[in-house]
Amino acid sequence: MKKSVLTRYRVMAYVTAVLLIALTIGVIGKRLLHMDGFDSFVTGVGIAHGWLYVIYLVFAFDLGNKAKMPLGRLLWMLLAGTIPTAAFFVERRVTREVQPLIAEEPAPKPAAV
Repeated sequence: MKKSVLTRYRVMAYVTAVLLIALTIGVIGKRLLHMDGFDSFVTGVGIAHGWLYVIYLVFAFDLGNKAKMPLGRLLWMLLAGTIPTAAFFVERRVTREVQPLIAEEPAPKPAAV
C-alpha cells in the first residue's frame, strides 16, 4: 500500500474533526446560548463539513479496503467523522495499525554519467 493512501486519510480526518468541533460550538452558540450572528457561521461550516465528510468517507473506505480491515473497524472509522473529537483518536489508532503495511519506496537510482 502506498503512503499517500494513509496521508490523504489522515488529512481528511483532521479537517473533518476540526470542522465538526467548529460546527458543534456554533450550534451551541446558536441554539443554547441564543447568540446573534451564528446563523451564517453554522450554515457555512455545516455545508463545508458535509461535503468534506463525503470525501473523508471515500478516503477512509479506500484505506480500509486496502488495509483489509474487518467490517466493524471500518464502520467505526467511517462514523468517527460524525462524533466530535472521535476522528482524532481513531486516526491515531488507524495510523499505528496501518503504518507497517506501507510499502517501502525504492531509493532513487543515481544518474549515469
